[in-house]
Amino acid sequence: MSVLQMLKERSNSTCELCASNVDTRQYNIPPSLNETVDTSLMVCANCYDQIEKNTEMDANHWRCLNDSMWSEHVAVQIMAWRMLQRLRGEGWPKDLLDMMYLDDDNLAIARLTDEHKDEADKIIHRDCNGVILETGDNVVLVKDLKIKGSSQVAKQGTAVRNIRLDRENATYIEGKVGPTLTVIITEYVKKL
Repeated sequence: MSVLQMLKERSNSTCELCASNVDTRQYNIPPSLNETVDTSLMVCANCYDQIEKNTEMDANHWRCLNDSMWSEHVAVQIMAWRMLQRLRGEGWPKDLLDMMYLDDDNLAIARLTDEHKDEADKIIHRDCNGVILETGDNVVLVKDLKIKGSSQVAKQGTAVRNIRLDRENATYIEGKVGPTLTVIITEYVKKL
């Protein structure tokens, strides 16, 4: 059975955040690179567009998190926590966050997207053109780079897939160049 089929069965083909049954789809929570039932949930188009910041946040829509934050499924809990963090300036989400519990491992995963930080405190990674980079993006090298610890040189134009961001430094990303996982400076890459 596919991940999508298992999610549909688990959620009864409804959004696991707001319980809408209109235009639902699978959503893989970032920065998960693998689609599994434990890292995915079903969301409606309305929730999806607001999660991905394609449309303006409708705070009243997210009052549904009062129910979904108690889901037994970790992916739903993590997304509820992230959306409550994004809305914490509204006032009411703070009360829900105070009641919500995530164990340390799941809280660490929830914090990976920095939703809990104020905009001024977030570390933003940008490529050589100023485009924002995110975990899982694909980039291409804009100049030849010597790979430290090997005799390998990564040529300009080499694609680096599924990058990871350094959470401490906005100028560093990690990615595989050939078989070697290496740190790359963001000014030497362009987002694909």
